[in-house]
Amino acid sequence: MTGDIKSYYEVVVVGAGVSGIYQIKRLADLGVDALVLDAAPDLGGTWYWNRYPGARFDSESYTYGYSFSKELLNEWHWKERFSAQPENLRYLNYVADKFDLRKYMRFNLKVESAAFDEANHLWRLRLNDGFELTCRFVILTIGLLSTPTLPRLQGMETFKGRSFHTFHWPHEPVELAGKKVGIIGTGATAIQVIGEIADMVDELTVFQRRPNWSAPLNNSPISDEEMADIRSRYDEIFAACKRTPGGFEHEPDRRGFYEATREERLALWDKLYDEPGFGIWLSNFREIFTDEAANAEFSAYIADRIRRRVKDPVTAEKLIPKDHGFGVQRVPLETNYFEAYNRDNVHLVDISETPIERVTEAGLRTSARDYELDILVYSTGFDAITGSFDAIDITGTGGVKLADQWRDGPSTFLGMMAHGFPNLLMPTGPQSGSASTNFPRGIENGVGWCMGLLEHISSRGYTRAEPTAEAQARWTAHVTKMYAIMLMRKAKSWFTGYNSNIPGHEHGKTRYLVYNGGTPKYVAAITDVAQKGYEGIVFDADARVSVRSATAAE
Repeated sequence: MTGDIKSYYEVVVVGAGVSGIYQIKRLADLGVDALVLDAAPDLGGTWYWNRYPGARFDSESYTYGYSFSKELLNEWHWKERFSAQPENLRYLNYVADKFDLRKYMRFNLKVESAAFDEANHLWRLRLNDGFELTCRFVILTIGLLSTPTLPRLQGMETFKGRSFHTFHWPHEPVELAGKKVGIIGTGATAIQVIGEIADMVDELTVFQRRPNWSAPLNNSPISDEEMADIRSRYDEIFAACKRTPGGFEHEPDRRGFYEATREERLALWDKLYDEPGFGIWLSNFREIFTDEAANAEFSAYIADRIRRRVKDPVTAEKLIPKDHGFGVQRVPLETNYFEAYNRDNVHLVDISETPIERVTEAGLRTSARDYELDILVYSTGFDAITGSFDAIDITGTGGVKLADQWRDGPSTFLGMMAHGFPNLLMPTGPQSGSASTNFPRGIENGVGWCMGLLEHISSRGYTRAEPTAEAQARWTAHVTKMYAIMLMRKAKSWFTGYNSNIPGHEHGKTRYLVYNGGTPKYVAAITDVAQKGYEGIVFDADARVSVRSATAAE
């Protein structure tokens, strides 16, 4: 509803997920006249929408929560090492209510367009109900994986059973008992779903085109005693997150891969495989990310672990990736995923051998046979990182469209601003340090930098801030160069912009979406820009208007 929305705000934040909640908290603390808009019926972002069975953190819960409030840290008890979606959504609601942030939020309102008014240095927003409003600054906190993509299959509208993308899993309980369920895809989400529902359904048929590497989550409850210990160590925990490349507690092994003997490498891998979380990926030797031979040796180790867990050797081989090594794209963490294929009611269909021809009224047809299904689940990924930006018609100076400018891949300044789009901030935008890190840690870095910029603007009475084309080109070249040293540059992954369901995003058309230098280097780079008076940004002065003003000259 827009009945109680004003026609002007200093700042409009788009998105009420993890980043939008923190962003409005920081704005409210400064007394900035701000509003949060979200297309969803309520807050939570990814944790509002993704309600599929098995949805949970792959970050340790206590490293995922916000770090800004000691009181909040002392009050909240994470129940599991890797918390599940219902608890995660409760946490975000608790934060919003504790800090009285809901009063700044309006829901069921999609920003359809945002156009920069050059004469007045304002953004003009149009919402899905036709309401129009203006603001001095737009801050886009619209998520990295918030635009789901469906496969391009004939007959999808003809299926008589229930079908949905995992992102849109129904909010009411889905009856799975006694059902024949099909799931297309074996990415990170499907890996969570399959491990969770294998013993709930009558039959589960998995349609896999390309397998993904995966490793055990090794989740466990957090007792009262353990939570008390965690609370006593929060300063230490967040300090570790700040100094590690991925923003987790997991620090790389400081030995060189070739300095350790084969026996020492195996001992490390055995230890990490049995420990919780991303240690198997991030506490490993650094060479597995950059050295082909080191990565091949480690990938062979993981392949052997998969073979030990899957009884049928033919099935095991189909679950082992042959087109990329372990860790060159974001690693899914799993619970009982490989064991699911040992069940008689779970069937793996290799659609690289027998492609899906169409969806039928009764299920799916491959080149080999028809499959009857009651429920069809599309776990077919997202238009990652830039998709949510493309979903808004964003027009900058000279009538330039952001979607056009980014058609062949984004170019940004620090991943948080774009030349030609003044006063548009993206704390977790393309080419920022957030996508390749523990997301809330990246959020706090990005939001903190944007708030510093806003305070700089306010204190000097500026009305407009925009990066130069040269500064943006330098940052994009740096991001591109960082890909060159990483094996991930070859991956068919959303890190490289790959999505076969989107024309123009096929393999071979690399889109440089994320910063690969790690959290410390990214923070150092953005801090350096701030300390040099926001070098690379051009400001326009108008003493009549500042970021703290409550009115606008329209």
